[in-house]
Amino acid sequence: MSDPENPAWTLVVPVKTLIAAKTRLAAAAGPHRAALAVAIACDTVEAALRCALVARVVVVTGDPVAAEALAQVGAHVVGDPGAGLNAALRHGAAEAARLAPGGAVGALQADLPALRPAELARVLAAASGFDQAFLPDGAEIGTTFYGVGPRVAFTPGFGGASRERHLGRGAVELSVPGVESVRHDVDTPGDLRRALVLGVGPRTRAVAERISAEGRAAG
Repeated sequence: MSDPENPAWTLVVPVKTLIAAKTRLAAAAGPHRAALAVAIACDTVEAALRCALVARVVVVTGDPVAAEALAQVGAHVVGDPGAGLNAALRHGAAEAARLAPGGAVGALQADLPALRPAELARVLAAASGFDQAFLPDGAEIGTTFYGVGPRVAFTPGFGGASRERHLGRGAVELSVPGVESVRHDVDTPGDLRRALVLGVGPRTRAVAERISAEGRAAG
């Protein structure tokens, strides 16, 4: 998959509007749900940008608050066409192709607050050996990363049981040891607790600590 003239990846990260983001965390996060969603996305993008194999991150979002915060951490932000997750990813991939013609393009979930750049690098290095590849989430049901090589059609199938969907489309399932931070997406309070144990980025930790402190005060 790798191109010696374009060795670095462009990653596309979709970010929902804040009113729709992380609804399964609403009971735990309360009034801080939107702030937590932005914090998680910013920590994810910032960690991705620190990966040696990542040239840029294209964020696709229709939310102006999230867009401003993500631009501040270094993302190239484009609008969401509003036709669903995979359409947003394809839109971002088209922008990636404009920015870096002939480069490798990957989709990365926005809810990986424990993401470690070195672990992401191992995933991208493994993906570079195939035309299209993906990494399943920790539950082996969904997908946290999907990538294609230069001049390979970008056909993401995220949502629900996306592991089987990507397999059915001929993508190679990556089996890379020691990359838990790339596989641990956060949808529920339990997911967040496990991410905090792994070690999250500073923004996510700050919001989580604020939520915890207010919970103790209320109790």
